[in-house]
Amino acid sequence: MIKIKQIPVGSMQNFTYIVHDEDTRKAIIIDPSWDLDKITNFVSKKELEPVSIVNTHHHFDHTLGNQALSQRLRIPIIQHPSSGLPHNTDIDEGDTVDFGECTLQVLHTPGHSQDGICLLNDRYKIIFTGDTLFVGSCGRTDLPGGDAAQLYHSLQRLSKLDDTYTIYPGHNYGGTTKSTIQEQRMTNLALQPRTEEEFLVLLG
Repeated sequence: MIKIKQIPVGSMQNFTYIVHDEDTRKAIIIDPSWDLDKITNFVSKKELEPVSIVNTHHHFDHTLGNQALSQRLRIPIIQHPSSGLPHNTDIDEGDTVDFGECTLQVLHTPGHSQDGICLLNDRYKIIFTGDTLFVGSCGRTDLPGGDAAQLYHSLQRLSKLDDTYTIYPGHNYGGTTKSTIQEQRMTNLALQPRTEEEFLVLLG
């Protein structure tokens, strides 16, 4: 069974995630940036065996801790090939990230950045959305590599997921720290039915 530890880190309302297989204790760490001791203390307390670091995209507030944590835990860094940052392994659309008997499937969801990915598990109906989709909003597109039209199509993919999927976002920007696709489809302006042109107007 997949277990998830959501850790608030830094001053930009980021989340780092430790995701592990309850049976084998093998774990992955998603988007380490600040407060690395919180990660290593939890890993030690739960007697986990981290196998990799996975980044949802290359922005510094999601990757700042990569090298230090990789060296400390002696584990590789996994990113989309268009990241541009140092990493050990590429992952792209349709690939999987494995830890013990558990896996997360990769969706390439550009828009906030060209290398943006989401990580999902269909059995447990969970998805880590990085900065593609937040609770109540979506990622900005005015940074280098951002593309509002691409984000529109990435969000369209997410909106078609099963209602019961729980989303775990990259930042604590909403009224709750997690939500469901159904809740976001009902309340999040970014997931309301509209054309691409209407979405571009919405994002300004």
